[in-house]
Amino acid sequence: MNPIDLIQEKKENRAHLASDLEEFVRAYVNHVIPDYQMAAWLMAVCLNGMTQAETSALTRAMATSGATLDLGSHFLHSADKHSTGGVGDKTTLVAVPLAAACGVKVAKMSGRGLGHTGGTIDKLESIPGLRTTLGTAEFLAQLAETGLVIAGQTANLAPADKMMYALRDVTATVASEPLIAASIMSKKIAAGAKHIVLDVKCGQGAFMKTVEEAVRLAQTMAEIGERLGRQVVAYVTNMNRPLGRAVGNALEVAEAVATLKGEGPADLLAVGVTLATEMVSLAFAKPLPNARSEVNEALASGAALARLRAMIVRQGGAWDDLAQAPRLPKAPVTLPLYAPTEGYLTGIDALAIGRLVMSLGAGRTRKEDEIDPRTGVVMGVALGERVAVGDTIAHVHARSEAEAQAALHHLADALSWSPVPPRPTPLIYARVTATHIEYDND
Repeated sequence: MNPIDLIQEKKENRAHLASDLEEFVRAYVNHVIPDYQMAAWLMAVCLNGMTQAETSALTRAMATSGATLDLGSHFLHSADKHSTGGVGDKTTLVAVPLAAACGVKVAKMSGRGLGHTGGTIDKLESIPGLRTTLGTAEFLAQLAETGLVIAGQTANLAPADKMMYALRDVTATVASEPLIAASIMSKKIAAGAKHIVLDVKCGQGAFMKTVEEAVRLAQTMAEIGERLGRQVVAYVTNMNRPLGRAVGNALEVAEAVATLKGEGPADLLAVGVTLATEMVSLAFAKPLPNARSEVNEALASGAALARLRAMIVRQGGAWDDLAQAPRLPKAPVTLPLYAPTEGYLTGIDALAIGRLVMSLGAGRTRKEDEIDPRTGVVMGVALGERVAVGDTIAHVHARSEAEAQAALHHLADALSWSPVPPRPTPLIYARVTATHIEYDND
């Protein structure tokens, strides 16, 4: 396999042999192929796509590029969860403690932010002292002890994905259906869970812009899972506006904790409960209504919050028992945004908000960039709420007065107003398996 031939092949929109893909991935992981050749191939894939067979072969090659876990041999009831990435998407920090509190063993490998979307690892690392780099033995020991572990990809688990993930972020090759599918599913396969729940974001702030694209990606991943012996259910969820009210790493952690206390935004809670319910249903082969009742009880009793605390403390994170929350850093400057008009908030441009928060330091433009976990935006008004002129509608959290003032102008431009309330839109568009698509008709 000559990497130049493979690049040319995909540039001409010709299909690869599975054996060539496996050799190409293996050579990249072993540093035989440099970043610039992988970047060229990624761009060709982004432009021309891949067949289902190619995507499955790429997923398998990435998943087996290092060590793999088999949770089924250690833990009977395990499940995993993953999101395709969105703005304000801190759902993992709500859904997985809920599922773990119901007895599901959740061992999750997460990633860092890609483009304008945040990453769970970046969010968790905003907690002082918390470690996301865990060896395999520690990873499994924590799972046995607390039932929940969220860590970054270790050097020997799906290393190809870790290397390609960082490269895609800075080469404009993030928004590619086969690359997204292979990236997500390779981590899930390598991590070893037999049951996988996916949250496929759809809309302005997502990589999939239409419901049709998102459903196609969801079904692609479900089919990959089925071919590789996993049971996969995906939900297509709305990302035309940020999820919840907080966007920015430490701010999102605080909102997730508030949600587990029963004090968070309704949309974040609804998505978190739905995904946790599916995880419990798959792991224990229970009907969805029964699983939902257990999840609701785990929320009401505080068991889910206790499970999140146990994970954070076990991984070295600072936790304030008096406040029942992690100790989080705060930005030195916080400025309010006031309503410019009377009326209803009818639009929050998720993509614009994501880019704004990146500019404040909460995201990366280069893979070696460091983020500032303190910065971001918190909305004080939800979509559809009515305000009067001069009401405080949001706060910008920034490193300096100048950055905060500039962000206020961009934030104002990202919001839309009307004298009449907006028409409601679904929060969850569809539930997807390898063989069935069930649309939300509400």
